Amino acid sequence: MNTNYKTVSSSHVTISELMLPSHTNFSGKIHGGYILSLLDQIAFACASKFCGNYCVTASVDTVNFLKPIEVGELVTMKASVNYVGTSSMIVGIRVESENIQTGTINHCNSSYFTMVSKDKEGKNAAVPRLILTTLKEVSRFQNCLKQIALKKEREYQRSVATFGSVESILSLNQYNVKVELH
Repeated sequence: MNTNYKTVSSSHVTISELMLPSHTNFSGKIHGGYILSLLDQIAFACASKFCGNYCVTASVDTVNFLKPIEVGELVTMKASVNYVGTSSMIVGIRVESENIQTGTINHCNSSYFTMVSKDKEGKNAAVPRLILTTLKEVSRFQNCLKQIALKKEREYQRSVATFGSVESILSLNQYNVKVELH
């Protein structure tokens, strides 16, 4: 068991990047896939900085695209470790876009990545324990506990899911689906 402790602030990473026309999707907004790539990079940097090891992405738990990002805006991503397990960390990331002409800042995305610490042989490695120093950090930690509980419940529900009777399948007409069994 790891007896080493580190503060949330020791994990903080911030990156900023100007959004270019080459980053756009077909509607002229910044492509969500490009933002996901940046999110994965900052999650890696944050987790690795915190634990001192190479880290891999175990899961992308939440990605909420709240507002589109425009070409020419400065995107800033702020990441911190919000929760630690034995070898895993949940990294929270806030994405803001800034219109550099007007100074208007928009919260565009909130994301949570589960990262796992690896040793030189590629085996899971223990991560430092977490020191929470502000009420905001305590709140983020508690939110992670809720996320973990919901994830476990979803996994359990998937493991026990059954289709039931043919009648229940055919009663799906309340949804936008047509059942044509062959």
